Amino acid sequence: MTDPKLDKTLVLIPARMASTRLPGKPLADICGLPMIVQVAKRACEAAIGRIVVAVDHDDTFAAVAKAGFEVVMTSQDHQSGSDRIYEALKAVDPDGLAEIVMNVQGDLPTIDPDTIRASLRPLENPAVDIATLAVEITDEEEKTKPSVVKLVGSALSDKRMRALYFTRATAPYGAGPLYHHIGLYTYRRAALEKFVSLGPSPLEKRESLEQLRALEAGMRIDVEIVDTIPLGVDTPGDLEKARRILSGAAL
Repeated sequence: MTDPKLDKTLVLIPARMASTRLPGKPLADICGLPMIVQVAKRACEAAIGRIVVAVDHDDTFAAVAKAGFEVVMTSQDHQSGSDRIYEALKAVDPDGLAEIVMNVQGDLPTIDPDTIRASLRPLENPAVDIATLAVEITDEEEKTKPSVVKLVGSALSDKRMRALYFTRATAPYGAGPLYHHIGLYTYRRAALEKFVSLGPSPLEKRESLEQLRALEAGMRIDVEIVDTIPLGVDTPGDLEKARRILSGAAL
């Protein structure tokens, strides 16, 4: 018998061909498969629902379709992944069957399926609009890097926090752990619809962090604390590291 939860969860993987640091990134070969296909495979291994890749280029569309995954073409003009997945959502689920929409970034080819599943857990609380992930920072250098987004939150349990703020600064001040935010989001459908209807907020523009739009609009974001940060592939060096990880896993 099919788990009814699987019918209500839609995993969308946005893939944007334009990349200044790694041109043609979605099609970069990793162990014989395009990177975007490797991400789709990790999502498939998570076994949480229907998977659709949202692309903006014919070559990416063809590669994903050849690998046997569902794919939809979206506009090249989107400024954010959330806008792209919302266009995809309307195209592939016009009847509103999916109640939960997960955005798995298309540059996480080595992400652990357990990490993907973890992002669903905060939505067990009906008061939560959006769920995401974080990991405690153990590298001292990361604590001051603006490229590492920090979660400021209120602890709900050992593995759960309610987000109060996200920042590129070192925060919160004082003794205690700091948390590295992982940009994987799971939305209630209504929350995603509300989010994309809002214009960019002042703090979002100041920090260049889209999730602040939701917090400024009074939406609740809860965060599951996981053990490892998935490798985001943004540079040729990242790509080589991903190849080593997956080739090792295949041995």
